[in-house]
Amino acid sequence: MTTTEWITDIALLLVVFRQLREGRLDHKTFLIPLGIVAFVAYSYLDSIPTDGNDLVLIGVLMGIGAVLGIAGGAYTRIRALDGHLLIKAGLVSAILWVVGMGARMGFQIWVEHAGGADDVMRFSLAHHITSNEAWVSAFVLMAVTEVVTRVATIYVRSRAAAHPVTGATPVPVLDRTV
Repeated sequence: MTTTEWITDIALLLVVFRQLREGRLDHKTFLIPLGIVAFVAYSYLDSIPTDGNDLVLIGVLMGIGAVLGIAGGAYTRIRALDGHLLIKAGLVSAILWVVGMGARMGFQIWVEHAGGADDVMRFSLAHHITSNEAWVSAFVLMAVTEVVTRVATIYVRSRAAAHPVTGATPVPVLDRTV
């Protein structure tokens, strides 16, 4: 892994660890993680391979990223206090984030330094995955999907917390006797 890869992976981990302590929900809550994955996508996604089962691999990992992101957003506490929204990542949210990030980092370390490249090559041949670029695209898009769905879930939940429904709005009754 390059220094840039280590820095971006650690920065993404710190995003959630920063939220383990309750703080104000603001634009940084959304912009920092989205900015990091935008940088990663720009840096690593030259093209998306479509041969063989490349799109299946990409779709499966994006689906896993979506599940992790939505669940992570759902297990993040959002509450209103004195006119402000506060956010706090729960233990489950932090664990899901670390699992997603850790799996990607672990896979990359395993392939590059622990002899996993031959296993990945055999798997790729057996399942018609055509290139290393398919793996790179799949893991990058998994990360992007995880971040985007987590941020979107938090955004939707924050709107609901900012404008809670306290009861049904009374519907005026029309007087037909007039």
